[in-house]
Amino acid sequence: MTYAELKQAVKGGKFPSLLLLYGEEAYFVEEAVRLVCAAAVSPENRDFNFSLFHGRDFKAAELIDQANTFPVFAERRLVLLKDVHDASADQLEQLADYLNDPVPETLLLVTGGKIDSRRKFFKKFKQAGQSVEFKRVYDNQLPSLVRDIARERGVTFTADSLPAFCRRVGTNLVEVSGELEKLISYLGERNLVEEEDVAAVVSDTRVESVFDLTDALGEGERAQALRLLSRLLDDGQAPLMVLAMLTRHFRQLWKARELVERRTPQNDLARQVGVSPYFLKGLVRQSSYYDASDYRSLFERFLATDIALKSSGGEPRALMEQLVLEICQQGRTGK
Repeated sequence: MTYAELKQAVKGGKFPSLLLLYGEEAYFVEEAVRLVCAAAVSPENRDFNFSLFHGRDFKAAELIDQANTFPVFAERRLVLLKDVHDASADQLEQLADYLNDPVPETLLLVTGGKIDSRRKFFKKFKQAGQSVEFKRVYDNQLPSLVRDIARERGVTFTADSLPAFCRRVGTNLVEVSGELEKLISYLGERNLVEEEDVAAVVSDTRVESVFDLTDALGEGERAQALRLLSRLLDDGQAPLMVLAMLTRHFRQLWKARELVERRTPQNDLARQVGVSPYFLKGLVRQSSYYDASDYRSLFERFLATDIALKSSGGEPRALMEQLVLEICQQGRTGK
């Protein structure tokens, strides 16, 4: 089942006896939970017809007892088990017996993050009921999702403000939602987001981000690159995480460089690189800062830094600063 199909089913008042909502995108999991809960049992009936359990400490026997209890003056009972990924194997094994013969008048709603679909309980659940997976959002999906979330809240982004917002917040939709709320409060009676609004309100932690860092690296602006790196580290980003972001970004640059050299049509470039068209121009520009032969040696440096960071001998900040200096030297202005 897809999220769109779930929405349609809920709108029509059709609820399965067993429903699993899971995935790495916590924002949509929670949105779906709110949607289902609001429609499944009315607020005035929840005292008698709603039970909440948490994976870490739930007892299967207690949950099954609630699920087997018929609804009181209502069409259905809702039993919600949150964070099933934290549940013990023993409790899930006991709960699996209920899946063989679920009570039609009860909606057992199970939610979780990343799960192992090979485990017996989840295999059985998917066979007996319905499930919706919410996968992690990628960079190329973010602008359209932000635009849709903003539209639902009554605001619209200008062409310049949308990529600026996306670059600042990243792909964490929980953070997107929070920053969007701040923007809406700042706008007051207005409903059009300008780039100046984004700059004034949205947290700049992400602005001093890998994109800006790689921009400085490509331009050979050593002082700026070191300042941006320091800001990322000071804001709590782990050196290995910064390295991973750099590696991912340069992988996209390398791919973009190769595709441009193959004369790949512009409308295919973004799709093949795996980025939003909003960011394609900047990526292609950055990719030209390095010769095709440079990328291989850059990735050798990334690997060496990764090994050094995971050993106990080096100072993480010094290792990352050395890497930044070497990348600046490798770029066009370092030649």
